[in-house]
Amino acid sequence: MFKRLAAAALLAAIVVPATVTVAHAQRPSPPPGPMINGYLCCNMRTYGDSISDINYDEQGTSIVAVGTPARITAYDFRWFNLDLAGKPQRIKNDYSRNIPLPAFAQRYVVTEDPKQKMAAFPPAVRNAILAVKVMPGMTREQVLMAIGYPVASENPSLDAPVWRYWRDSWSEFQVQFDEKGLVKTVVGDPVALSRVLAAAPAQP
Repeated sequence: MFKRLAAAALLAAIVVPATVTVAHAQRPSPPPGPMINGYLCCNMRTYGDSISDINYDEQGTSIVAVGTPARITAYDFRWFNLDLAGKPQRIKNDYSRNIPLPAFAQRYVVTEDPKQKMAAFPPAVRNAILAVKVMPGMTREQVLMAIGYPVASENPSLDAPVWRYWRDSWSEFQVQFDEKGLVKTVVGDPVALSRVLAAAPAQP
């Protein structure tokens, strides 16, 4: 009887670690990606220590400004970690999952400082970007700096004439471009427009 108990105990000791090892081996590894030092591409809203690609304009969020020094520190499944001006953050790929995570990360952390580009923009455009707003006449690049990327699940091509954005879960607005790739108009409900549409510059 003692031999049978000893044999059963030995079998349990062998089987349990093997089961754990198999389960661990089946867990997917985080995708690799470059640890980029650069700058935040666009104005993004943080919930404190996390940012979503949908970039909702919700109560309790605060803006991390375009051009903030950024350094990618890690990748893990649907999000990547980064240091933004000395503060840890993570950006999650909630609605752009057709984009591989390393390419997704390189949308948001760019190697060229956007503030240097902004210095050459007309003052009205520069002020609109700093205010997280869009105005007619902006280029696609300037819209991205101002309000971030439209999520890829609803905007598979950035060359499309309309970009769909969401102010929150219920309020969509659309940025429409003309044939030259400049903002023609912004369409949405009055609240969304009050938050995103810059006032027209005063005429001399």
